[in-house]
Amino acid sequence: MYAILDIETTGGKYNEEGITEIAIYKFDGHKVVDKFISLINPEREIQPFVVNLTGINSNMLKTAPKFYEVAKRIVEITEDCIIVAHNAQFDYRILRTEFKRLGFGFKRKTLCTVELSKQLIPDQPSYSLGKLTRSLGIPVSDRHRANGDAMATVKLFKMILSKDLDKHIIKDNVKIDIPNRLNDTHRTIIDALPSVTGVYYIHDENGEIIYIGKSKNIKHRINQHFTNRSGKSKKLQLLARSVTYEKTGNELIALLKENEEIKRNKPIFNRALKQTVFTHALYTFFDRNGYLNLKVSKVNDQESFITTFSNLQSGKSFINKITEEYKLCQTMTGVSNSKSNCFNYTIKKCNGACILEESKEIYNARVEQLISKNSYANQNMAIVDQGRDIDEKSVIYIENGTFKGLGFYDLNHQINNVKVLKSIITPMENNRDTQHIIQSYLRKNKRIKTILI
Repeated sequence: MYAILDIETTGGKYNEEGITEIAIYKFDGHKVVDKFISLINPEREIQPFVVNLTGINSNMLKTAPKFYEVAKRIVEITEDCIIVAHNAQFDYRILRTEFKRLGFGFKRKTLCTVELSKQLIPDQPSYSLGKLTRSLGIPVSDRHRANGDAMATVKLFKMILSKDLDKHIIKDNVKIDIPNRLNDTHRTIIDALPSVTGVYYIHDENGEIIYIGKSKNIKHRINQHFTNRSGKSKKLQLLARSVTYEKTGNELIALLKENEEIKRNKPIFNRALKQTVFTHALYTFFDRNGYLNLKVSKVNDQESFITTFSNLQSGKSFINKITEEYKLCQTMTGVSNSKSNCFNYTIKKCNGACILEESKEIYNARVEQLISKNSYANQNMAIVDQGRDIDEKSVIYIENGTFKGLGFYDLNHQINNVKVLKSIITPMENNRDTQHIIQSYLRKNKRIKTILI
C-alpha cells in the first residue's frame, strides 16, 4: 500500500517551514482507496514568492485546522504504507519536522518519483513534476496546489509501476506487507483478488516472486493454483504468502508482459523459457515460372518468415483459410500436390495460376497483399486496444518492424505525438517470441485497431 502525497509550505529557513496544504492519496497499486486533503494553518508567515507560486495566502488559512488537529488522520492514512512523493526527501522531512514539534516520532519508508523516473523513464529533458508530466502527456490541474500535484504524482506513479518490469517496487512493498499476511489462509488471499485480465505474481515470505502467470480472470486462476493437487502446485502452496497483480485490460498486453517478466525475474516455479512459443512458420519462395509460393514448415533460423504458428496444425489451418480468402492456388500453397490444375480451379475458386492461365503479376499481387496484412516488417505502427479503465487505451509501439514496447494512454495526442508515445511506453525486448505473440493475436482478433505512424 502506498500513501502518495504532496505538501505546500510557507517557505523560509530550513526546518522552520510550516505546512499550508497537504493532500494524501492512499493507493493500492491499482486505485485510490482513501484520501485526505486539507489546508493547514501554519501559525507563521508565508513567504511572498510562495504566495505568488501557490495562490495560498494567510487570509485563506485563518480558519484552517492547525497541524496538531489533523496529525491523527495523517498517521492513520499513512500507517503500513510506503510514502510516495515527487522529491520525497523534502515532503518526508517537512512531515517529520511537524510531528517532532508535537513530540511524536513519525517514521515511514519512502519512494521518490523523481529518482524512480530517472531510472525507468530516462532521457527526459527535465524531471520537475510539471515538465515531466507534460512530456508524458499526463494531464495536470491545479499545478502548485497539493491536491493537483498529488493527483499528478498518482498518475505518474501508476506509469512507473507498469514500467518496473523487474518488479523491485512491488517486491519491496510486499516485504513490508507480508508480516500482516503470514496468518492469511489461501481463501483470504483469493477473496481479495479481482476477476480481471492481467498478470499476477505469487510471492514467498520474503516478498520474492516465485511464480508469474497471466489470466483473463486472475481470481479464478489463483483459485486453481491453490486447489490443484499436483506435486508442483502443492510445493507452490507451501511457499505462497501473498499475491499481487497488474491489470492489463486485454490479453495481448498480458501475454507480452508475462513473456518479458518471466525472462527477467526467472521465478523458481516458472519453467525456464528455453524454448520459443512457436514451432512452425510461413515462408515464401518463387517457383520456376516466377509465381510466389507459400509453405508452412518448421522454424529455420537461417530463413526469414512471414508469420509464426504454435504448431503445424495451426499453420495448416491458416494456409487453408487464406487460400480460400485470397483465391490462391492450392498447389502453390501446398494444400494440393496435383501435377495439373488444382481442385479449386475446377470449382472456379482458383484463377488458373497452376496451369499458367492467370498472370504471375496479378497472382503475386494477391500474395503480397496477404503478406503485408500478416507481417509488420518495416512498418511504423501503433496497435491500440482497450485499457485498464473505461477511459484508457493500451498501445503497442512498433518502429521499422521492431517491437519497441507497450503502454497506456487516455489522451489521443499521447500516441499521435511520436516523442510522447516513446516516453509513455515501457521498453521491451524484441524477439521472435514477441513477434509470434503479436501476430497470432492479431490473426485471431480482427477488431484490433492499428494506426500507421
